[in-house]
Amino acid sequence: MLTNEEKKLSLSIAREAIAEQLGLIGKMLPCPLESVFTESYGLFVSLSRKGHLRGCIGYIEPYKPLYQSLVDLSRAAAFKDNRFKPVNKEEFPDINIEISILSPLYKVIQYEEIVIGRDGLYIKHPRGSGLLLPQVATKYNWDRDTFLIETCHKAGLHESCLSDEKLIIFRFEALIFSDNM
Repeated sequence: MLTNEEKKLSLSIAREAIAEQLGLIGKMLPCPLESVFTESYGLFVSLSRKGHLRGCIGYIEPYKPLYQSLVDLSRAAAFKDNRFKPVNKEEFPDINIEISILSPLYKVIQYEEIVIGRDGLYIKHPRGSGLLLPQVATKYNWDRDTFLIETCHKAGLHESCLSDEKLIIFRFEALIFSDNM
């Protein structure tokens, strides 16, 4: 999907978007010429500092071209994730950026289709929806059942929703890369 050079460029765009907003640099460079930056993808930008989540915002499905999504979502993760205080200039050098480019969503018919380490989950229910990226289950060493339950919790739902016929579960894969690659 992306070459190593395009991954590095994506991380630079994300970092520049935050740095520009903080007033640490002048105007960002324009959209690169590579066509991948004009294509649309589902995308999440996750920020961490010293191993702790610092912000995470994304689009579940393709919405904007990659370049614009990187700019918008990096800034949103840094300054608009209301679970965290906005990133400040002092901590910015310690911020690690992780980008997850999502595959299309696949409706889950049987739970056995879900593979830990490969799949992320997105659930939809009339009372809420929630998404967990593939790397979350791996990070916490969850099994399939725990991953499903935690995705319900992320949606603000009780785990009993898993037996509700109104619940729709999707799985997706992601190309994941970060400053630490």
